[in-house]
Amino acid sequence: MASMLLDDNPSKPSHAYPLPIPVSATLLDLVTNLPGDHFTIEWLLGRLDRRSFGIILLVMSLVAMVPGISMLIGPLLAIPAFEMMLGRSGPSFPRRIAIYPLRAAALTGVVRRALPVVVALEKIVHPRWSIPPRMSKLAAGVAILALSGLFLAPLPLIQIVPALLVALIALAYLEEDGLLLCLALLGAFILLAVATAAVWGAVLGAIHIGG
Repeated sequence: MASMLLDDNPSKPSHAYPLPIPVSATLLDLVTNLPGDHFTIEWLLGRLDRRSFGIILLVMSLVAMVPGISMLIGPLLAIPAFEMMLGRSGPSFPRRIAIYPLRAAALTGVVRRALPVVVALEKIVHPRWSIPPRMSKLAAGVAILALSGLFLAPLPLIQIVPALLVALIALAYLEEDGLLLCLALLGAFILLAVATAAVWGAVLGAIHIGG
């Protein structure tokens, strides 16, 4: 009888771990609990897991898609990207930057528009093509650092493409998806090559006109 009761009520294994919170749930919780009309990077770091570069970069890349804010947030991506290259455990920002107020409505709008895409990606993004954590962190940091400079380009809607690539890199880093990370890094390389060729062509054209 005792054995039957034990079989009917199996105990949980001692090594069981809670499932990770989906990225989409984290984003939804974020916009649901905004402090008011404005938020700061300091609030963002306090609300999210400070040890996760991925979720911080993902949120910042989504905000960087908003015209106007992108000129501020985009270059700031260089800070956590550089810290990833150094192998640090979590992102940090200078005090003056961390407390600068940003429009909450902009974050809410872009996150709610991005949520269906994130939910769809979560169904196909999963750990594969294992890459050593130090190598993936370094590669992601180098790519995002290079992409952060493109947000300063004086072209309409130019921020969308690098922000999207940063978001994909961040999601791949979060989910340990080596395949997605490699594809996103390839996209970043192509975009940087095109941008470099365009700038070099403009410089040669200006020299030709001036000469």
